[in-house]
Amino acid sequence: MSKRGKWLLGSLAAVLAVSGGGYAVVAQAGTDGKEEKEQRAGGLPGATAPVTRGDLSSGLRVDGTLGYAKEQKLNAAGAGGGGIGGAGGSGTGGAGTGGSGSGSGSATLTWVAAAGSSVERDGKLYEVNGKPVRLMYGTTPVYRTMKTGDKGEDVKQLKRNLQALGFGTGLDASDGNFTAGTATGVKRWQKAHSMKETGEIGKEDIAFASGPQRIQKNDMAVGDDAGAGKPVLTLTGTERTVRFQLDVAKAGTVKAGDPVTVSLPGGGAANGKIDSVGSTANPDDPSSGGGSGGGGMGDKKPKVQIEVTLDNASEAKGPDQSPVSVNLTGETRKGVLSVPVNSLLALAEGGFGVQVVEDGKVREVEVELGMFGKGRVEVKGDALKEGMLVGVPAS
Repeated sequence: MSKRGKWLLGSLAAVLAVSGGGYAVVAQAGTDGKEEKEQRAGGLPGATAPVTRGDLSSGLRVDGTLGYAKEQKLNAAGAGGGGIGGAGGSGTGGAGTGGSGSGSGSATLTWVAAAGSSVERDGKLYEVNGKPVRLMYGTTPVYRTMKTGDKGEDVKQLKRNLQALGFGTGLDASDGNFTAGTATGVKRWQKAHSMKETGEIGKEDIAFASGPQRIQKNDMAVGDDAGAGKPVLTLTGTERTVRFQLDVAKAGTVKAGDPVTVSLPGGGAANGKIDSVGSTANPDDPSSGGGSGGGGMGDKKPKVQIEVTLDNASEAKGPDQSPVSVNLTGETRKGVLSVPVNSLLALAEGGFGVQVVEDGKVREVEVELGMFGKGRVEVKGDALKEGMLVGVPAS
């Protein structure tokens, strides 16, 4: 070759940019002569690194936070059956918003579940004027008083809960019809809780959420006015989850179902998978996790929030919002030849190459680039063999 190739990374002439699932290299030949300084006498490079054969991953390591799934608000029903009785979504994965109504009389919060505690089906969430509001499972919020003759998804959910609690023997929970048998099941439930046996049930009695709930915080204290629609509790699911953010350009490299490994607080790791990739780009929110590969504090580039579910959530120990590291597996190429990224040369005649060092001599070898990952790049070319030494800029 008549003209010597120029170091790409030594002169900051290479730009690695995520695009789709891969990387692109844009090279511009330097003209300031710095590459000559990286050569020893006799034209040898300042340092060498071996060509290796093995698996190459395009994965990233990003910072995230360990939290709980599906944060949402639970608003008060008020007194006399008014207000909002369902769980309204205020974070990711909310259970929806409840309907509003008007109550009569004063409403005072007389008891509330403690922050950090968990509530399961039929457990008490809070009390207004001494009357408990209990948890039942379902995604449609309570928006009315359910009674004989009503139809809907809320009725279907109620029937399933009555069956699960042993009060709905004989009920057909596959439909949403509030039958006389449903009313009987409600009366049994009311009797078990020393309530007036009306056969009707509404927002002042129950709240639907997707499953067992953890009390994230109390939004109201005992003795406060619990008027309809006022937030009482912030709830989450009981399953641990991990959230992090990626720049919009990099978010296209991950998808739901991709495997990840999470480095946990205090040591240890947990396997999981991408559960959801946000569809809306927002500026970096430190509370949702940023970090290397996804940006950090003060980086206001548009980002997408990504949520991870863990294969075994019980492995995830640590306080809420603990910092964690998430290793994204990305694409893996098996048994490929690779060299350090900083060994690449921009060849004078175009394309890319490396300097092969053998027997005290150096020669340039043109290569075809494949996948980039973790500081290395896949290379293809008949002249390259495993174990060869290639030139890299001196550190």
